[in-house]
Amino acid sequence: MRKNGSKLVSLMCAGLMAAGALTACGGGSSQATEAAATEAVKETEKETAEAGGTESTAAAEAAQSEKKTLRVAMECAYAPYNWTQPDDANGAVPIADSNEYAYGYDVMMAKKISEELGYDLEIVRLDWDSLIPAVSTGQVDCVIAGQSITSERLQAVDFTEPYYYATIVTLVKKGSQYENAASVADLKGATCTSQQSTIWYDTCLPQIEDANILAATASAPDMLMSLNAGKCDLIVTDQPTGKGALVAYPDFKMLEFGGGEKDFQVTDEDINIGISLKKGNTELKDAINSVLATMTPDDYSAMMDEAISVQPLAN
Repeated sequence: MRKNGSKLVSLMCAGLMAAGALTACGGGSSQATEAAATEAVKETEKETAEAGGTESTAAAEAAQSEKKTLRVAMECAYAPYNWTQPDDANGAVPIADSNEYAYGYDVMMAKKISEELGYDLEIVRLDWDSLIPAVSTGQVDCVIAGQSITSERLQAVDFTEPYYYATIVTLVKKGSQYENAASVADLKGATCTSQQSTIWYDTCLPQIEDANILAATASAPDMLMSLNAGKCDLIVTDQPTGKGALVAYPDFKMLEFGGGEKDFQVTDEDINIGISLKKGNTELKDAINSVLATMTPDDYSAMMDEAISVQPLAN
């Protein structure tokens, strides 16, 4: 600003000197004097406008360069929470370092948070067991991937307030001997499995009396394929995953036991789904919570229903 100000003063002085010279020498009329002064003022205005335009452009470029990017990790293989698709249909977001796109409930939530906070969004695809290490080491800013807020996970990462409240369900195939089960007790002796490192596998399956618990699957799609292929009698998962599975696998039936003693015994921390962040990242945690505070459980349900309605059958 000082440089531009000096130039402005110089130009004004030049205009005044030109006007003064004409008057002192008697070499021009008052009209000529006014013309010279007017020309000097026009030049001054031009220089000022150009300087202002340069500063505005620089300010805009600086603001753009300072815009933060929110790096969000998820599996991109856990419909209806998140999945991979070949294009940007329905508002899907590009997956970093790939030519594919991610969508689903988690992506919808990530987009809302980014938009509300004024961030750019980048989706990072990682295996389930790599999610917490990635956020713990700062590889990503947060994980939005259908994670339950368990005490075990809280030892490694911080969590936001819940962004979804899930209930536990059981999936069987139509015609199965367990098709009409009305409680966990009715699942006695079943061969079963679920996804690794989840409360479904670690907490729920052991509650089935005399269960033949198979090795955990690496992903939710693998879990669903095991049931579809007849490798097990049932799988245990959460309600959104169950609802999504019914779209992809019409031969599946979802069993809900309604809570209480007939159901799997889980705590609120097991079914409250949160966004995980690096320990001590209170600034981002508070910012995300400020967005979640504007939403209600009904908003979450409506968003999940929309995700289920557009999920690809292959996920």
